[in-house]
Amino acid sequence: MDEQGLNDAAILLMSLGEEEAGEVFKHLTPKEVQKLGETIARTRTVSHERVDEVLMRFTGEAAAQSLLVSDTGNYVRSVLKRALGDDKAALLLDRILQGGDVSGIESLKWMDPMAVAELLRNEHPQIVAAILVHLDPEHAAAVLMQLTERQRGEIMLRIATLEGIQPTALKDLNEVLFKVLAGADKVRKSSLGGVKAAAEIVNLMGSGSDAVVIESIREHDAELAQKIMDRMFVFDDVMKLDDRAVQAVLREVASETLVVALKGAQPELRDKFLANMSTRAAEALREDLESRGPIRLSEVEAQQKEILKIVRRLSDEGQIALSGGDDAFV
Repeated sequence: MDEQGLNDAAILLMSLGEEEAGEVFKHLTPKEVQKLGETIARTRTVSHERVDEVLMRFTGEAAAQSLLVSDTGNYVRSVLKRALGDDKAALLLDRILQGGDVSGIESLKWMDPMAVAELLRNEHPQIVAAILVHLDPEHAAAVLMQLTERQRGEIMLRIATLEGIQPTALKDLNEVLFKVLAGADKVRKSSLGGVKAAAEIVNLMGSGSDAVVIESIREHDAELAQKIMDRMFVFDDVMKLDDRAVQAVLREVASETLVVALKGAQPELRDKFLANMSTRAAEALREDLESRGPIRLSEVEAQQKEILKIVRRLSDEGQIALSGGDDAFV
């Protein structure tokens, strides 16, 4: 979501009221909740014209509301507690409004990658692997980037060979990271880990670290390393998508994200996107690419990852098929 979208969403949620906004927050990811919470907390005054502009894009009932909350700090605190419960809300508010603290594997989903890495830095690689597979792949990749190369290789090797986590193992993790699951011995084996999970995490590491990790795994098990590579889908692999799939991706990608991502792409990949756009949209993209000055490689990679996340989501939803490899869906 771009800055404009975040601001619009924040205004809408503040117009809805705590109960309704809380219901919306329940359906968002930790990252989305954090971004929206921070935006709401920063908001001080909004003109009636701006409010009406946002509300007109939603329902007629919402359009009649134009008053915002007077204390945004208390508002976001109340909304998050209603949506997430006291524990999760307290951890997130710590980042937004300098609040409290909670613990457990579930709470790690709401923590910064650096903080998670510090908690896990001295744990056994098998324990770290068992914990990281509970996180979103992007989050897990960011955590790994805070660790040493040797640690990354050892942890990814274990993630790739992880065939699931027994309930008793989850209870052991409870003792390592304080209360994870209640009654875990009654829960069936979780289908976490494996080659697919490893490929998703390595995919999101980037900056050369992915190749180092693969090579480290190859030293232990060349066949496993190849399986992971077969399941990976990098930005250049967009060339393997058919036109219908590219068009589906384009409908989901923000124009600014596309411009930055293609700024560092191969000419043939640019042409792939341009060929699947309307004449007017393609011309506008060409002009943006030509007029845009130098962009940091890190920013290009970040926007390419955003597009890859869209590709994976569409694949998981069955809207597109990823070619390359043996029916490789990531």
